[in-house]
Amino acid sequence: MVGGTRGVGLAVATLLADLGARVVVNGRDPDAVAQAAQGIAGAVGHAGSPSDPAVADALIDACVREFGRIDILVNCAGTAEPTGSSILTITPAQFQDLIDAHLGTVFQTCRAAAPLMAKQGSGAIVNTSSFAFLGDYGGTGYPAGKGAVNGLTLAIAAELAEHGVRANVVCPGAKTRLSTGPEYEAHIAALNRRGLLDDVSMQGALDAAPPEYAAPIYAYLASDLAADVTGQIFIAAGGFVGRFDRPTPLIVAYRDHHDAPPWTIDEISRKVSAQVRS
Repeated sequence: MVGGTRGVGLAVATLLADLGARVVVNGRDPDAVAQAAQGIAGAVGHAGSPSDPAVADALIDACVREFGRIDILVNCAGTAEPTGSSILTITPAQFQDLIDAHLGTVFQTCRAAAPLMAKQGSGAIVNTSSFAFLGDYGGTGYPAGKGAVNGLTLAIAAELAEHGVRANVVCPGAKTRLSTGPEYEAHIAALNRRGLLDDVSMQGALDAAPPEYAAPIYAYLASDLAADVTGQIFIAAGGFVGRFDRPTPLIVAYRDHHDAPPWTIDEISRKVSAQVRS
């Protein structure tokens, strides 16, 4: 359970243990890891940042050493965008830190776990993204990292399907340490003023349900009840559960290249403008 010491990750780890799973709790803070593991029946802790490949390997090894195999990998690690961050202000180092925390952690843990799952012919991977991948909340490294998690997970699902391993994504909405406090509230209000966030979305962001409401979708995707579900992106926020349709292109213009020249810029402009206005 990567990022299992607080918020959604802790709620998921607790629910999985309540349902009979044996859990390895991971987080970067050793004290938080120890506290979380003590509060979850039968859990063991393993501290460190799995964006480091050595830590990711050690984490998966710890699961196999403690429990004999790895059947479920859940990634819930994340970190917030710096306050007021945008493409106008973020530094390269800040951007890279966000990519490492979100995409790097998912890649490294999946890289370490996937061969073991493929060898045993079964396994479930559940990665965490965010509504922010749509860009509605602004920012840079956070939406970029979460969008990349979606793409990586869909690719993993396609690659591992023949091995009996499933991979899905959850975009949770919940009140956690990243979505509470004066700075967060000011950030959401500013997005609303700038027109990036509508009134309904702003209210939902400020009045999110506890993490326990998001946890069941993770447990479902990790279970045999979801044996036929892979390569999907789900939403869980309060009492709402949804699923994103797979993006498909809308035809703006078409002509057969065998008997027609390339589109001119003016022709493309007219086609695009007509499509956008409709």
